[in-house]
Parts: sequence; structure tokens; C-alpha cells
Amino acid sequence: TASVRASDTVARLGGDEFVLVLQGLQPGPAEAAVEAELVAQKVLQELSRPYTLEDAVLYSTPSIGITLFRNQDQSVHELLKRADLAMYQAKAQGRNTLCFFDPAMQAAASARSALEGDIRLGIERNEFLLHYQPVVNAAGHRMGVEALVRWNHPQRGMVSPSEFIPLAEQTGLILPLGQQVLRMACTQLAQWSQQPDTCDWTVAVNVSAQEFRHPDFVKRVLDALRESGANAHQLKIELTESLLLQDVEDGIARMRALRERGVGFSLDDFGTGYSSLSYLKRLPLDQLKIDQSFVRDVLTDPNDAAIACTIVTLAQSLGLDVVAEGVETEGQREFLLRNGCHQFQGYLFGRPVPADQLLTLLKS
Repeated sequence: TASVRASDTVARLGGDEFVLVLQGLQPGPAEAAVEAELVAQKVLQELSRPYTLEDAVLYSTPSIGITLFRNQDQSVHELLKRADLAMYQAKAQGRNTLCFFDPAMQAAASARSALEGDIRLGIERNEFLLHYQPVVNAAGHRMGVEALVRWNHPQRGMVSPSEFIPLAEQTGLILPLGQQVLRMACTQLAQWSQQPDTCDWTVAVNVSAQEFRHPDFVKRVLDALRESGANAHQLKIELTESLLLQDVEDGIARMRALRERGVGFSLDDFGTGYSSLSYLKRLPLDQLKIDQSFVRDVLTDPNDAAIACTIVTLAQSLGLDVVAEGVETEGQREFLLRNGCHQFQGYLFGRPVPADQLLTLLKS
């Protein structure tokens, strides 16, 4: 009962068999399956704790079968039968695990579990690396870069961030991964500061909501700067609008604590969230980034053009720099430049590449 909500049902069928009935899951089968799996994993963790009986330490190896139902005509007997079949499949796989009755969902759960294990190992084995995309000024000179995480999987090769970042966030692995990314970025920033061509560059690092809200976030950033020897004034933390919608006062306090040490802040993907202008002006920001969804059609869609120009005007009125993301054509750059945007990022100026390739491109 400690692993489920008050609205859920916990029952004992008999012997060592129990049933959990979870209500109010997401309407989509895939999303509901993820929620059910998270609860099952929590139950597995709780039941796998050691039991002390008469000075002996015993362990349990539960097996869990899961079936989904919603507006279906299946009888209770049929539902229990499906869950029972899935449970025996879990036993056949070695116990202490879970299985879905639906083969497709089971395959998805197995793939998700395998990917989670690979991410965990990848962090331990330092398989994650950073690529850097340049940010340029109106004259085309590089002012800095944005650090973007990549995963060089030993069997699968380069894995897309869209595949592993959401799972890392769901499982909490984004915390050790984010700390590793921050340390790598600060180390690279310190190295670039020793070279005449790159000594003035800034490095921007994206931070997830879990990282930003962690009690030790400020300490972790300062530790990464201290250990690497990087200049705090050349580090930018990129946050999203949605990240700042909760605990605004606490978020402002964290930002100010780092700003006092020199760290800058950029609001990423601006215009795609639900920012309140009343608190936006209170945030200790240095920069707004126009989301690429507005830049893409800035020459053909009057609405996107108006939004991009409004963001530029807003940034200027707040005394903030503004960067346009996703600039791919000279026409887009010229339009943005005419309307007051003087910093750009996108394929027109370079794709994300490893640090050594970026320096090679700079020299050429």
C-alpha cells in the first residue's frame, strides 16, 4: 500500500499472490504502460529489501505481470488470467522482474529497460561526449558555443539525444548525466581560455528541471567551475520557460547565487512556453533565445515574423541579448539582422561538432 496512491486498490488473492488495481492512468496505452511500469518497479524495489527473521536475513524475488484495460468488455477472470500469464512470463525470465501481457508493450518495456541499463553503464564508462555549435555575431565572428550532449554507444554508434534524454529524465539518470556534461563543458571552457583564438568564447550548457531543482545545484555548478579552473563569467546556463514556472522565488534565488559568482543565464526556446512578463522581468537573465520554430518560417509566415520581432524588442527593452536559433539561410539572417537581432546560431554557421573539429573549421 505504501507504493501506490490512496485511490488504487491492493488485494491479496491467496498464498503469495497479490493484485494491484491502478486507476486514473493516462488515456493513451503507451503512457499508461509507462505509469504502470513505474509503480511495478517501485513495488519490486520495496519487496526486494532484505527481511530479518530470527537473526536470519532473507530475500524475496517477486515477479509481476501487468495488463491494461480501459472501456473493454473483458471479464475480471480474463483480466486476472492475462496478468497471471504475464506474471509467469516474468518468472520464466528469472524472477525479480515484470512483464506486460501485450507483446508490443512487453517489447517496449524490455527495450526501455535495456536502454536504461545502457545509459547507466554509459555514464559509468564515460561514453557520453559533447558536440559544440557556434554562436556568431553580426559580422560572423564566433562569440561562443552551445554544448550539446551525444552518446557514442559501443554497439549502436551515435544515439540521438531525443531517444535517451527523455528516459534519463524519467528515471532520474539525468542528474549524474547532467553533472558529467557540466564538468566536460567546464573542462573544455578552461582549455579554450588558454588559446588566443578561443580565449573569449562562452560555453552554454542546457540544464533540466531536475538538475535545476536539486538542492545541491548551485554547489554542483561551482564545484565544476572550481575543479576545471574555468572562468565563471564565460559559462552560461540555459533554462527553459516551463522549468521556471514552478517555485519561481526559489529559482530566482538559485540564479542570483550563481550570478553573484559570474555565471550567466539564457532563457532557451523563448516563445514556446507560457512566460509571465511580470516575473520575466525579475529573472536575473542575460539572454533570450528565439526558438527555431519561429525562425524557420520567418520569411514566409507573417505570424512567425511578428513573434520573432516582438521577442527582439522585448529583449532590448529588458536589456538582454537575443540569439536566434535554427538560422539556416542567408535570408533568415538578413531579416533578423534588419530587425535588431545580432547573434545567431544554426546550420548556416556550423553544425554541432566535437571540439577538435570546431578548431579545425575555425582555422580554415
